[in-house]
Amino acid sequence: MSIRVLIADDQELVRTGFRMILTAAGDIEVVGEAANGQDAVAEARASSPDVVLMDVRMPVLDGISATREIIRRSGADAPRIVILTTFDLDEYVYDALRAGASGFLIKDLPAAQLVAGVRTAALGEALLAPTITRRLIEQFAAPPPEPPSGLDDLTPRELEIMRHVARGMSNLEIANELIIGEATVKTHVARVLMKLGLRDRVQAVVLAYEAGIVVPGKPSVT
Repeated sequence: MSIRVLIADDQELVRTGFRMILTAAGDIEVVGEAANGQDAVAEARASSPDVVLMDVRMPVLDGISATREIIRRSGADAPRIVILTTFDLDEYVYDALRAGASGFLIKDLPAAQLVAGVRTAALGEALLAPTITRRLIEQFAAPPPEPPSGLDDLTPRELEIMRHVARGMSNLEIANELIIGEATVKTHVARVLMKLGLRDRVQAVVLAYEAGIVVPGKPSVT
């Protein structure tokens, strides 16, 4: 089955270019376009995309607010939202990740990377380069007013897994580091996300920094 994509960007040339690239991929269908955040919310509800490519700065309603609204309305069935930005270390991008976005792409990336990014997001995987993710979160993360609920419910092993996730490590890398099975790591990650009420690994990374599980500038694992 084809991957259904909604493109939300206030620049028509960007939407047209992305549509041409994605349609040519063969396994991707562009089911809608939106020139502002408000239309993106409406279009997401009407077309039920698997992935939304969301510009972070748009008129009427910005990409952060649109991301938050789409996820609020759709709940567990919400599409994966990938933020489009012109540069990576952007506070708006960080705010979008906090709002529930699953990653971000730089607008001037090569066509092959755009297609690969959409496919990655559709699979439910985090779309963030580990080095960029850590730099972004370390620059903009701020402690929450109170510790998030659910942290006390994590076992020592789950907390250890979360620290490794915050380092940007894949399940296989974590398995090799801890000398356990990759399937076991996957199970632990799923339990961490469930206990903390998180959508994906991106949210886990953000929370790990904000809750002080990982401290910027210091080793993630003790």
